[in-house]
Amino acid sequence: MLSEFVINTNGAGLYEFTGSVSEWVNQIAGDGLLTLFVPHTSCSLLIQENADADVQMDLRAYFDRLVPSADHPEMSYLCHTYEGPDDMPAHIKAAMLPVSLSVPVSNGQLALGTWQGIFLFEHRNAPHNRKVAAHFA
Repeated sequence: MLSEFVINTNGAGLYEFTGSVSEWVNQIAGDGLLTLFVPHTSCSLLIQENADADVQMDLRAYFDRLVPSADHPEMSYLCHTYEGPDDMPAHIKAAMLPVSLSVPVSNGQLALGTWQGIFLFEHRNAPHNRKVAAHFA
């Protein structure tokens, strides 16, 4: 079964969409494997802690420090800068992080841990409408 989720972002950060995915999988009410895929080159997918928002802030801060904006002196070697100083760093972050996830499903329930959630990690500063393809088999 195929579906698609649209996540509207307001700029860089982590956007949880576990609830939407859980509702969709629950309607199927079976056992299998859920695969999620984001067909964009400047965002990622993560399974991460969803209990403390500080985790998401710290992850964003870490990756911003690891891969600074293209206008930072450390990034002067970049060639692809015409789409803005956040674009090439977003591509680098997306190359480092997953763009697909697999989650087991048991009796229509995501087999996530107690504090785990599914997040889209937006790496661009401007708002975007991101699509995430979902396949359950």
